[in-house]
Amino acid sequence: MSTFWIILAIIMILVGLLGSVVPGLAGPPFSWLGLLFVNFSNAVDYSLTFILITAAVAAIITVMDYVIPSLSTKHHGGSKAGVWGCNIGLVISIVGLPFGPTGLLGVVLWPFVGALVGELLSGKQKREALRAAWGAFLGFLAGTGLKLAYGIFAAIFVIKGLF
Repeated sequence: MSTFWIILAIIMILVGLLGSVVPGLAGPPFSWLGLLFVNFSNAVDYSLTFILITAAVAAIITVMDYVIPSLSTKHHGGSKAGVWGCNIGLVISIVGLPFGPTGLLGVVLWPFVGALVGELLSGKQKREALRAAWGAFLGFLAGTGLKLAYGIFAAIFVIKGLF
């Protein structure tokens, strides 16, 4: 039975790492499941505190992945219209549209386009609108970096526990 949990943990870690960069897969929750499943094996014995803290961090990172682009848009001079545009772009990238890019390109492009359009519609000059849209892109990169860091952290703990 221990082998089953170890194999499942490795699969979850791989899906978690993949989900850190592929849209539609929530990487941190899968990575956390890898930590949980390896804990069910005889290989490691993580404390309940460790499991709960890593679960909370995975949940926070997953939520922040959707919040950071908006915050970054605002930080880069975006107005409420730009932040709304960024959020609408995020929803479009998740739900998809019958036209335009989807997948990784869509997740990068739609919040950028949304922030840009929102800023232009609010009367901002092109340069200011592009700066806010750039903030949306930087926010996407920051969220991806956080997810990837968590996935690597979880992978290290699983590998360390197995060897």
